[in-house]
Amino acid sequence: MPVQAKVTYPRLTVYSEKYFQGGNAILSGNIGIPNFDIPLGGMESLRFFSTNPGATLVLFSLTRFRGTFKVFHGVRNVSDFDNIISGNDANSLISTDKFLTLRQIRAIRDSGRLPNGFRRI
Repeated sequence: MPVQAKVTYPRLTVYSEKYFQGGNAILSGNIGIPNFDIPLGGMESLRFFSTNPGATLVLFSLTRFRGTFKVFHGVRNVSDFDNIISGNDANSLISTDKFLTLRQIRAIRDSGRLPNGFRRI
């Protein structure tokens, strides 16, 4: 009997160095990373993939989903977090297969809490 595996999107590959170098980890599903210094001892780049063009990646300038933010929809590679958000570095993120509105993102930023169904890494 063949084994079938279900692939969960989005798939987020995070790297410890810029330009997709160094140690890496593959994460899937709806996640939030409140501090880039924790996974891999620091994150410097990522690859975001989903089959859903409305999938959302949000980078925040501060830890715990605070500060200014930048929103991406669909497939995205970010080779360097330096100065990516209006001259600020990215320090936390949300990755989801859902389309998040600006209102929803602002609610997350203002509360510092992820919606139901998200895992905190």
